[in-house]
Amino acid sequence: MQHRIVVLGAGYTGAVAAGRLARRLHREDVTITVVNPEPDFVERVRLHQVAAGQDLRPRPLGEMFAGTGVELRLAKVTALDVDRKTVTVATAGSPEREELEYDTLVYALGSGWDGGGVPGTAEHAHEVSSRPGALRLRARLAALAAGRPVVVVGGGLTGLEAATEIAEARPDLDVALVARGALGDWLSEKGRAHLRKVVDGLGITVHEHTRVTAVEADAVTTDDGRTVPAEATVWTTGFAVHPIAQATTLELADRGRIVADATMRSVSHPDVYAVGDAATATGPGGRPLRMSCASGVPMAWQAADAIAARLTGTKVPRVSIRYFQQCVSLGRGEGLIQFTTADDRANDRVLTGRAAARYKELICRGTAWGVANPTAGMPSRRRRVVRRETGSRARARAAV
Repeated sequence: MQHRIVVLGAGYTGAVAAGRLARRLHREDVTITVVNPEPDFVERVRLHQVAAGQDLRPRPLGEMFAGTGVELRLAKVTALDVDRKTVTVATAGSPEREELEYDTLVYALGSGWDGGGVPGTAEHAHEVSSRPGALRLRARLAALAAGRPVVVVGGGLTGLEAATEIAEARPDLDVALVARGALGDWLSEKGRAHLRKVVDGLGITVHEHTRVTAVEADAVTTDDGRTVPAEATVWTTGFAVHPIAQATTLELADRGRIVADATMRSVSHPDVYAVGDAATATGPGGRPLRMSCASGVPMAWQAADAIAARLTGTKVPRVSIRYFQQCVSLGRGEGLIQFTTADDRANDRVLTGRAAARYKELICRGTAWGVANPTAGMPSRRRRVVRRETGSRARARAAV
């Protein structure tokens, strides 16, 4: 009987995990099913470009997985029972639900935007964490006349990329950025100086050490009582994980993230592996891995390799996930590469300007290519799954 592997989600982490499993395991021994609601792979790290009016190359998942042995199910996950080892899915346009049984589950449902409970965000704010959200913001920006105000809330990587991309694409708009701390306060001194130079050059107004307390249709209110005009508010202050895991018996950490060990295996359910934003695992220096593509792809590699090793009876690899740099696009012609320590703290080395923009572009292209070619470099001989005894025979042998 084939070992059934179900992968929930086909973003960066889910697609990478499925492709890597297809490379590692013999097709006759396993079935690999990927469940995803959309037919295309979404380059989430480029959605700020979509919002600014740029078009991305379509990447149909069906074409990506063709010939790999990976089955794609276009459906939405509606329930998960990790004790019965079943996933309930709903196909678009159909009222019926279907249960998928699994032997091993890879949970890669990722995250979406988080309004943080601030009044008015759900009604009035835009987001760039999903393709529909980026397209809605794109339409809103296109409808704005010259001189109209746009406010980006959040001074992290997503906020910086969104604000600079919009300001570069629409220099006629009045773009502002609201940050809770100082601009780029996690960067090195050189990194902060370059960021400030680019932001000032694009004419972006920065409100530092400021928190937004309410969002309205045409303005945001800050914690010091000011009203900042905003005919389009872009909310980038944080992410909320998919809620499905919260209805299960999985051990969860803060914000509903699945607690995983060094191999991305659930600490409470050994048949479940969690990768990407949906999981929390410890990185270098005992610090949690941050929610990012830089963490998610290595987590997917780790999970796939661990699953393959355990199924084939080989040694489980335990490679420490570490960081090397933070890559920030600041429009199409500018960028910032902040090199970091293994535990993601900025050091004194930076790359800036057009060279940094090209560096970031190469990383984005390379990551997308790896996802779009899931079995590239496939070994000529995949490993066979070791058949394990089950039921009374296994218990009898264990008792000897």
